[in-house]
Amino acid sequence: MNNLKKGFLFFVLACFQVVANAQAAASDANSNDLMRSNGRIFLVMTIVVFIVIGLLLYVYSLDRKISKLEKK
Repeated sequence: MNNLKKGFLFFVLACFQVVANAQAAASDANSNDLMRSNGRIFLVMTIVVFIVIGLLLYVYSLDRKISKLEKK
């Protein structure tokens, strides 16, 4: 159990490190301006929204199937 706690703590701290590096990379104005000037940022955001909606629908359908199996 102690190893599990250490592993979880390591994972959380590693995620914080990734987020900190991602924010530093996002502050690079040249890459953001390039995406906005080409209009590609809207394409990327549209794709991300569709992926998230698809994942939510998939999880919802799995939940319904599992609920049906639990009732039997």
